Amino acid sequence: MFEIADRLLAALECGQTLAVATAVSIDGSAPRTVGTSMAYDGEAVLGSIAGGCVEGAVVGVCDEVLHDGMSRTVEYGVSDETAFEVGLTCGGQLRIHVQLVTPDSVVARQLAAAVRGDAAGIASVVGYARVVDTESGDPVSTSVVGSGNSRAANGVSVVVGGSDDRFASRIEAELASRMLNGVNTLSMIDCEGELLETFFEIAASPARMIIFGAMEYSAALSRAAVVLGYRVTVCDPRPLFATPTRFPDVEVVVAWPPHYLAETETDERTVICVLSHDDRFDADLVELALQRGVGYVGAMGSRRTSDRRFDELRERGVAEESLARLHSPIGLDLGASTPEETAVSILAEVIAARAAKPGVPLMSTRGSIHRVTA
Repeated sequence: MFEIADRLLAALECGQTLAVATAVSIDGSAPRTVGTSMAYDGEAVLGSIAGGCVEGAVVGVCDEVLHDGMSRTVEYGVSDETAFEVGLTCGGQLRIHVQLVTPDSVVARQLAAAVRGDAAGIASVVGYARVVDTESGDPVSTSVVGSGNSRAANGVSVVVGGSDDRFASRIEAELASRMLNGVNTLSMIDCEGELLETFFEIAASPARMIIFGAMEYSAALSRAAVVLGYRVTVCDPRPLFATPTRFPDVEVVVAWPPHYLAETETDERTVICVLSHDDRFDADLVELALQRGVGYVGAMGSRRTSDRRFDELRERGVAEESLARLHSPIGLDLGASTPEETAVSILAEVIAARAAKPGVPLMSTRGSIHRVTA
């Protein structure tokens, strides 16, 4: 549900109670990914789970949850007799967990953390094996919410069957561990011999994109990258060009690019785009970028400029294995000419590189269109 956290939080802050439906497992061809959510308040729908395939049926389940407050897990697929009735004709198999979220709930607090850009995590039990409430005999309903750091005991709230927290510490530990890798997963958790099928939904802090060079191409790329959820920094040594006025929605740094890159934080998700070509620092900057273990390094330039860049890096002793990670000239060959089109070209290559895909037309490929994520 974190992908629509801002819209969910806005509704909750207005005092609305929501039934939030989340895809917890997807098999075969389905147009969205695990963790995708939609919400219903009794009148309006926020978000979409399956690109319009099953939303009508899910709204009915949401109505039930709004009425009695009990969470539910439902499954849809082409093997069902009702597949065409609910609209799932794309070949996928979906399991969807629907839960009640109130303005004062622990889930609401995690949505707020995600909107702030902090890490957040929610664990929900969606299936049970021999687990019942000790007093009523009904299946328990477990919701665990973790704080943005790796210490499960800090800020974690647990609700199990209203009062029974037998399994809280076990799920807390699992949630804290899984928040470190930022991946949504559905797992069977052994809690003192009782098996709880638990969906761990994680909102990692936004990935960084660092753009070197303050130019029109950088402005277009930064705007598009923000839409994709990146935390963008534009760095340029020229104070006349690197200004908040030219780049209003991102961090702007006036610094010598190699010095800034050497001092700033990066990780395996970071994207580095060198859009300037200044012989005073180009080779130093690209060489350092290749040493940082980031997810993507791209450098703009003509083929002649790119050839010179590769030659200089080889003369510096940069290994061919490292050079193979350098995307230069940057971007996919889309025939782009304007800054905005070039931004699409660059981001398309970034997405393809992240998914280890070739970036070719879907009509030339075979197999499932939609990449299933854990």
